[in-house]
Order: sequence, then structure tokens, then C-alpha cells
Amino acid sequence: MPTLFIVGDSTVRNSTQGLQGWGDVIGGSFDQTRIKVENRARGGRSSRTFVTEGLWDQVLAELKPGDFVLMQFGHNDGGAINDDSRARGSLRGTGDETEEIDNLLTKKHEVVHTYGWYMKKFVTDTRAKGATPIVLSQIPRNIWKDRKVERVASTYGGWAAEAAKSTGAFFFDLNDFVARQYEDIGPERVGKEFFLTDHTHTTPLGAQFNAQAVVFGITKLKNCLLATFLLDKARTSPSSGVKL
Repeated sequence: MPTLFIVGDSTVRNSTQGLQGWGDVIGGSFDQTRIKVENRARGGRSSRTFVTEGLWDQVLAELKPGDFVLMQFGHNDGGAINDDSRARGSLRGTGDETEEIDNLLTKKHEVVHTYGWYMKKFVTDTRAKGATPIVLSQIPRNIWKDRKVERVASTYGGWAAEAAKSTGAFFFDLNDFVARQYEDIGPERVGKEFFLTDHTHTTPLGAQFNAQAVVFGITKLKNCLLATFLLDKARTSPSSGVKL
């Protein structure tokens, strides 16, 4: 039986009371008699620290031909590259430039790469195992201007798309798709029902909404076999499929 591994941050997996990530609930959209769903996302991680803390190596150790990897990073990649509290930022862009640091948090010497470099590593490592990589841009934050949701097309969303394109991976612009759905619903209801404590982390209802957006995206990826493992009832867009 194939496995779907999901990697990301706290918007994907969240155990805080009153909050959930979309990866916590997306398993209900799949026929789990035919595919296993493993949410390996970890709160607070960036594309960089998911690698440096060995979390990606743990997934790779289990990854086998026929598996799938859904990946969504970016929310934490804009943080400090080197400090004594989190030290999780990656370099901006998708290039091969690096920065060598003596990490104030881990006390280790480290070569820091670009966000796009880490995303491409996830893709190439996944494919080397005979598995299928699927890149997602990050879910939008609850940040509005003139009733429009802030997008990340010029930063992490665009870089995720570029990393996927350059490696031939599947890509779905989750950020823009969900943002358009939020705009249809309106900032008042989105803020009240989908978010609880801040503009980033979702309530269970928000997580379910975003999970269905991911599912919808999977159905739109041409020749992506992951869609064949979805339950028929899951094949609806968020606007029509979530009871609000």
C-alpha cells in the first residue's frame, strides 16, 4: 500500500487547543484502505530546519516507490538566519547562493541555502526514492487590504512554483486559490470562523476548508495518480463542499 507523506509547518499540523492544520484532517478525504496518510509536518519549522533537524531524513528513511509527498513551507522561512532563539530563516529566492554561519542556537557551523534550494532538495530526494513530489504554495494568512487577501506570489509562493517548475514536480498554487475563496466569503466571517488567536493558524473549520482546497488542487493536477486515491465525496471545491 502506498503512503502519502505530508511535510510542512504548524499550518499543516497543529495540536494547540482550538487549532488544527490542514494536514491533520485531510486524511478523511482519502480511501485509507488503499493509501496510508502520514502527516509529518512540524510546528515552527522552515524548509531549512526541517532538513537540519533531521525531520526530512526520517521521512526519506521510510519513503518507497509509489509513495507521494505533499510539501508546504514558507511561513517560517522569512525569520532570522542566525539568532539564539529560532535561527530558522532561509535565504530568499531559488538560487544556489549560500551563507556560512556559526549557528548561535545549535552551536554548529552551518551552510544556509535558499528557500528554493531546500524545496528542490525535497523534490529531487523524493523522486530518487521512486515517489511523487507535489509542491504547494503556503496557505494565506488572515491579512487583508481593501477586502483583498495578501498574496505571496512575489515571494515564497512564486519561489515554490519556480522550484517545482525547474524540477518538473507537480505544483498547486494553494495560496492564491484559498485567498480567492476567502475573498468570496469575506473578511468578517473568515476572521471569526477560520482563525482564533492570530492571522496564521487555523481553527478546525479553517483547517477543513484548506484541506478541501488541497484536495481540489490535487484533482486539477494533470496525470497525478494521487487523485485516484481520493474518496468520491471529497471531490468538491471548498466553496461548495464546506458547510459554513
